[in-house]
Amino acid sequence: METSFSLPRFPDPSMATDEGLVAMGGDLSVPRLISAYRSGIYPCNGENDPLLWWSPDPRGIFLLEKGESAVRVNRSLRKGIKQGMFRVSFNKAFEEVIEGCANAQRPDGGHWITDEMIEAYTALHNLGIAHSVEVWQGDELAGGLYGVAMHAFFAGESMFYRIPNASKIALISLVGHLLKRKYLLLDCQMVTETTEKLGAVHIPRKEYLKRLKTALASHAVFDENHKPAFELR
Repeated sequence: METSFSLPRFPDPSMATDEGLVAMGGDLSVPRLISAYRSGIYPCNGENDPLLWWSPDPRGIFLLEKGESAVRVNRSLRKGIKQGMFRVSFNKAFEEVIEGCANAQRPDGGHWITDEMIEAYTALHNLGIAHSVEVWQGDELAGGLYGVAMHAFFAGESMFYRIPNASKIALISLVGHLLKRKYLLLDCQMVTETTEKLGAVHIPRKEYLKRLKTALASHAVFDENHKPAFELR
């Protein structure tokens, strides 16, 4: 059955505060989330904060046009990959991955992935819009990541590990998958110490929005077995 709905509109991201805050309030409904990502905006808030919508300047991305070198792989990590210590899958354990990300503590000791967010992104996953990358050691989930895919754009949301290097393996595998699938933009929102070591860079928001527009006008499919339940326009 085809799903259809109208998308709410967000303020122009160029009107964001110096910190990148675009709007407050609203909900995490599927239409609102789709509209946000298509506008270069994403939600992020603490456990007790109101719902906040962000479009930071500058913006963190991985440069997919650099091909395999879009992500840096150090010698020890490359050795671990060659030794086959981990097995990677896609969309096999989305709920376990997002719960793993939610349970991973931030440096300040808090959590930003609330139960409401888990429910919202699981709804996106069930519609073929949110996807997960799982990294396994034997039959145990060692780490992974999840994000949102629309056309040739992928927004990475969060990653976690239970075994060292598992989240990095997930990211490396994601980049390889996106390149194979002809994706044009991999958004990581903000550049952290970890993602910077792996190759993430900052670009001006204006440049990011141009890249987003191009990616949304292009066609790519993240998972042939988990396609969107409706046409994203």
